[in-house]
Amino acid sequence: MPAGYVFSIWGLIYLGLLAYGVFQALPAQRDNPRLRRIDGLFVLGSVANIAWILLWHYEQFPLTLVAMLVLLGALIGVYLSLDIGRARVPSRERWLVHLPFSIYLGWITVATIANATALLSYLEWDGWGIAPEVWAVIMLGAGVVLAVLMSLTRGDVAYLLVLVWAFVGIAVKHADTTLVTVSALIAAALVLAALAAGVILKGRRGGQASLPTAA
Repeated sequence: MPAGYVFSIWGLIYLGLLAYGVFQALPAQRDNPRLRRIDGLFVLGSVANIAWILLWHYEQFPLTLVAMLVLLGALIGVYLSLDIGRARVPSRERWLVHLPFSIYLGWITVATIANATALLSYLEWDGWGIAPEVWAVIMLGAGVVLAVLMSLTRGDVAYLLVLVWAFVGIAVKHADTTLVTVSALIAAALVLAALAAGVILKGRRGGQASLPTAA
């Protein structure tokens, strides 16, 4: 679990979704086939997000993970349908559609792990005899592998920066546990290295910048 301040990223996510909502409703975008393809997935994800908030509030922790997985699946569907990191689209669409969903998916990736952790703690799972600190390192390692894959295949700067934000937050949260703190900081550094490698590789391929520019 990351430090509490890390969850402030929801403000950025909701701002991005508001921008997307306005953009996709503009007359010029109403017949945009790329945006229309994700309508159903976006609605499904939004309903799952609302359900998660209600379930968490009423402490229905097992069901929160179900809602979170539905949200994660919907966002993965949106991400693949938009072909973020690969598709060539107008700059405004990159800023107002691709960027918000990259950040959203990046955070829900982290939030799913945090949700599963909270549920296992609630169920008093013994971790198969493996120390919690070791499990933390294993999950951080899995996050780094995912980041490398995303960087090399998509070059998605926004998604990777969300992981860095979360990993640093984990280091802050667990400052009294050296193994977790050091591992989280190393993981953040490795993600930044993967990010740089992905940007360089994408530049050599002549792809669009994954973090939108004004061009």
